[in-house]
Amino acid sequence: MSTVEFAYDDGVALIWLNRPERLNAVVPALVDDLLEALEAAANSGARAVVLAGRGRAFCAGHDLKEPIPDGDSRARLDRLQDVTRRLRTLPQPVIAAVHGYAIGAGAEFALGCDLILAAEDAVFAFPEVSLGLSVTGAASRLLPMLVGPLKAKELLLLGERVDGKAAHGIGLVNAAVPADELMDRAIAWATKIAGHPAEAATMAKRALDSGLDGTLEGALELEVSHALITEHSAAVKASTEAFRSRA
Repeated sequence: MSTVEFAYDDGVALIWLNRPERLNAVVPALVDDLLEALEAAANSGARAVVLAGRGRAFCAGHDLKEPIPDGDSRARLDRLQDVTRRLRTLPQPVIAAVHGYAIGAGAEFALGCDLILAAEDAVFAFPEVSLGLSVTGAASRLLPMLVGPLKAKELLLLGERVDGKAAHGIGLVNAAVPADELMDRAIAWATKIAGHPAEAATMAKRALDSGLDGTLEGALELEVSHALITEHSAAVKASTEAFRSRA
């Protein structure tokens, strides 16, 4: 079964992360399938895209029960960052519909979207520093743009969890709604966008991002360098093994 589902209906593409038994935690297959789904959305004729998660969570971050894959770490990290790149360069606006956990890489997937709609009981967190890891999805650039540099440092350095209501209060998400209204609201937003001329929506997205993303590639490159250093450190291995033993 694919780790990502794609559907298209009436101008709106729906992309579902689909590892519910692992809270949609990130593994290489999910990254590959998500990139394939985003490419399908780009070529589908859709005029808006909704990214959501099956089961009890949006995405609980990297699957720490899985060993770090053998092979070229740089290539694997670049592949993960391609999700952020593709979300930002997709011609259609993308709405993240976040419920449950949006942790680490999961939160970064949401940050890569154009709009973020959260359930009130959603849980956002950036635990990388506490695990001896590095952010990898342009959070070093996108997070301070949304919440400001001081709040971004607080979220990264303390690693504390923020629910949907609080996330809205600090500007991390566009809106927070009751969980049972999340998908209806996300689809309503997407349908409204899809009703606009597609070229105008694409140009508006690109015009805004062109001013914001001037140093996005620089942020992604720096994050890869840091990730390669931290990934192979003794502290990371020890904390990861400790996590696995508790899981």
